[in-house]
Amino acid sequence: MKKFKLTFNILRNVTVIFLVLILGVVIGTKYGDKLSFINPQTNKFEFNVTNIAAPEENKDVDFSQFWEVWGILAQDFIDQDKLIDEKMVDGAISGMTASLGDPYTMYLPPEDDKRAAESLAGAFYGVGIELGYINKTVAVIAPLKGMPAELAGVQAGDLIIHVKDELSGLDEDTTEWTLQDAVNNIRGERGTTVTLTLLTPEANSQPKEIDIVRDQILIPSVELSFVEHDGKKVGLITLSRFGERTGKEWDDAVSEILAQQSSLSGILLDMRNNPGGFFDGAIDVASEFIDNDVVVSQQGKFTNHDYKSEGVARLKNIPLMVLVNRGSASASEIVAGALRDDLGIKLIGEKTFGKGTVQDRRELENGGGLHVTVAKWVLPGGSWIHKEGLEVDVEVKDDSATQEDEVVFRAIEVL
Repeated sequence: MKKFKLTFNILRNVTVIFLVLILGVVIGTKYGDKLSFINPQTNKFEFNVTNIAAPEENKDVDFSQFWEVWGILAQDFIDQDKLIDEKMVDGAISGMTASLGDPYTMYLPPEDDKRAAESLAGAFYGVGIELGYINKTVAVIAPLKGMPAELAGVQAGDLIIHVKDELSGLDEDTTEWTLQDAVNNIRGERGTTVTLTLLTPEANSQPKEIDIVRDQILIPSVELSFVEHDGKKVGLITLSRFGERTGKEWDDAVSEILAQQSSLSGILLDMRNNPGGFFDGAIDVASEFIDNDVVVSQQGKFTNHDYKSEGVARLKNIPLMVLVNRGSASASEIVAGALRDDLGIKLIGEKTFGKGTVQDRRELENGGGLHVTVAKWVLPGGSWIHKEGLEVDVEVKDDSATQEDEVVFRAIEVL
């Protein structure tokens, strides 16, 4: 099945073929599919640009300003070593996707695309943060459990307003950063330090600096434990993301749950700080509880499609509670919303993040990638929660100052 990703560790790229109208100080001579640029002062060829013919449907797109700027830079920019053709084209494509005003549609050059793929595969070097936007500011959607950022005190919802990395010479505000800028600058080699300036979006909060030592980020997506409280024993399934390893890890957890079903009072599905991942992974997980019903509907540019549960709903007869918080986004919101709408399952914790769009990853010929928003998803009850989030039935927040998990204990009591 084609994999759709709803995630804030996001990829991007699109193929661009330029219609050339040369203006200003650069003289262009076209030979077939190649354009040679001549320096008017030396009358020598400076560089060639290939594949310039526009497709028929884009023949009226005017690229004259693009080439005018390119030519001025080529002739007059003081630091000519920085005029790297590939980077300039990458930057132009990034600007094109950014112009759409959708932070989840983005272009990634080959190296950045490789890094993003590593994130979904579950192993890379960094601090362990899923990134997104809150009010157009780079923000922590979810710190990954047990990783350096969480251990240093970073919390879901923190705004990242400044990043400093002395080793690389970086010392910048994040005001104009894309998500990929943030990923590239916060990741780094194992054992190196990055300093994040964070702001909690609460009244009278003050910025704080946190030094984080980068390490290898290994991401188990499913973890199972058994918890006893209030005279009950429950299976606690912690689902932290929907990645490449989720299917096998989920099957192992379900097998263990079924083996101990007779001793259990129920299941807690913990998707707190789950930022999303593969769309079909959300359908698979929801299908373990929902028997032959709609999990989510996609509304795209050309078609609408209902995605129904698949399989035998192995866990449908076991009492269930779902744990969420403001770090629960995208695919995890699909699962939580479907369980609420189809089965009346209670949600406990905090209101979720609110990401209701689907991104399709496209592999490109240059090794890069494009994540393009292709649809919005709507819950079985008809609601679109984008920027709104899912409200919880029982609101409770874990107190990090205690060893107990107040949300888990409260969920067991309500179960």
